[in-house]
Amino acid sequence: MPKVLISDKLSAESVKVFEKYGIDVEINTNLSEKNLNNKIGSFDGLAIRSSTQVTKKTLEYANNLKIIGRAGIGVDNIDLDMATQKGIIVMNTPFGNSITTAEHTIALMMALSRNIPLANTSTHEGKWEKSLFTGTELYSKVLGMIGCGNIGSIVADRAQGLKMQVKVYDPFLTDDRAKEIGVQKLNFDELLKVSDFLTLHVPLTNSTKNIINSNSLRKMKKGSKIINCARGGLVNENDLAKYIKKGHISGAAFDVFSKEPAIDNPLFGLKEVVLTPHLGASTTEAQENVSVQIAEQMSQYLISGAVSNALNIPSVTAEEVPKLKPYMKLAEQIGKLAGQITETSIKKIKIEFIGQVAFLNTKPLASVLIAGLLAPSLEAVNMVNAAVIAKSRNMELTTSIREKSGDYITEINLLVETERRKREVAGTLYGEQPRIVRVMGTRIEAELGKNMLFITNEDKPGLIGELGTILANSQINIATFHLGRTKIGGDAIALIEVDEPVSQKTISALETISQVKSVKSLTFEPNII
Repeated sequence: MPKVLISDKLSAESVKVFEKYGIDVEINTNLSEKNLNNKIGSFDGLAIRSSTQVTKKTLEYANNLKIIGRAGIGVDNIDLDMATQKGIIVMNTPFGNSITTAEHTIALMMALSRNIPLANTSTHEGKWEKSLFTGTELYSKVLGMIGCGNIGSIVADRAQGLKMQVKVYDPFLTDDRAKEIGVQKLNFDELLKVSDFLTLHVPLTNSTKNIINSNSLRKMKKGSKIINCARGGLVNENDLAKYIKKGHISGAAFDVFSKEPAIDNPLFGLKEVVLTPHLGASTTEAQENVSVQIAEQMSQYLISGAVSNALNIPSVTAEEVPKLKPYMKLAEQIGKLAGQITETSIKKIKIEFIGQVAFLNTKPLASVLIAGLLAPSLEAVNMVNAAVIAKSRNMELTTSIREKSGDYITEINLLVETERRKREVAGTLYGEQPRIVRVMGTRIEAELGKNMLFITNEDKPGLIGELGTILANSQINIATFHLGRTKIGGDAIALIEVDEPVSQKTISALETISQVKSVKSLTFEPNII
């Protein structure tokens, strides 16, 4: 009989789920790290929330542990790399808090619009300052949303019930999905200009960090308000505080902060700001949902081997792992390359497996590729849930196999169709080493490193020299340099591996080169497999 340790507070219903599957459960929510280390070796599963710290040292004692289940989204308290090395599956519940977080967004927006926190304090103090707290109606106001995924679409639905006009900036939101949920898509600058209230519903990534800053705040309508229940770091809090003090932004409501626990913050003490201590998921219903969901997922794996919402394991048999491992790395790189050079919403994803790879189990390869494609813009994406997320965003997915090889004895080809254009990325294996062999119809043979520059340009003399000079002046060392072109004097691309990430200042300098059309900084940290 499998044994599971519950070391954080989960609902009583979760225990019933484990027992239904015949799993032995021990509940101990007061364990020190030393006591957890002493106990963990006798358990098959560990069910936690955010309090238990599953450190590298703890995992060294976990010689029998097969699965860690996190009731919630974040796994910062788990050493994921060490768990993977130990062969321990890590699961979470990425969608269990969606309704609760969406409702908290609406609650903060209402509190902000009607000055409820200030009025509450004043009235408790025996004052009657009715004229000081004149509010703003939500009716007919424009709610601008940055991101419209699972939580965002719920917020949109609730706001429409309040008769607000909902407008969205989300490069991954298709026209069909926007029409289905009744929102209007705008570009980023347009959204800033028209929004009375602006909410954020995106993960914290390199592209979204400080997405709201002095530059974007300057473009917003005077008197607009900002609500953030998504992730700390999406808004530059120092910049926002300045724009509130200047009177350009009339208010803000935050549930998340760049540093948590938040004991000091530029927004503290501003009467125009409503703050809560990361309560987005803190409802009885949400805690019940994630507790039951993680118990179900862990039980199904321990009893039948079924895997859902896993963050670190491919869905393959032990016999398939050696054969598929290099292909999984290749598939992830193809997906991440396409994902980082795709700027508009994806409508169709076509994956073709050609030659030797067509004789293997291609399903997990497709999942890894899709996860890589979505990972640059979405959080909590892995090879298990990638296809589900793509489907929920109305992306049409097709896969095919062609056993007869073409230019290469084995090849994976990805075609991404957006609302504006089609982008193709193809790759092969040299031995077990992944190589990119085609990008946007241009032949190129490139091995991808951790930090890359992707440059589109006109095929004219002088490019390489100017690129090298600018990078040298920025103290950026070139590791590899790969070029490809459609024809002499035609369109060309360059994939350049560099030793460190390239700053925006350097990218701007590269963009001044006359032959250059676009420059993107890419990263290829393996984290899907």
